[in-house]
Amino acid sequence: LIAVLALATGTAVAQTGLIGFVGLVAPHLVRGLARSTHGPLLVLSALAGGLLLMVADIAARVLIAPQELPVGVLTAVLGGVYLLWLMKKK
Repeated sequence: LIAVLALATGTAVAQTGLIGFVGLVAPHLVRGLARSTHGPLLVLSALAGGLLLMVADIAARVLIAPQELPVGVLTAVLGGVYLLWLMKKK
């Protein structure tokens, strides 16, 4: 089972590329917007992560129009800046 999951994860990453920081940024954004218990926060974080990735993909396609910027680059830059801002804020 673990080998199958590792193969599936490797295939997904090979197709999409690394999309770091989405899993770190989405829960922080949701927790800042909605004060709730852990159950709803989990669902809202998953939805926010998908929405963030979709917005990043659209921005990556539009930013340098004839070419396409890799989504992982855009999410890493924006996520890194956001997390640095969070660290400075606290």
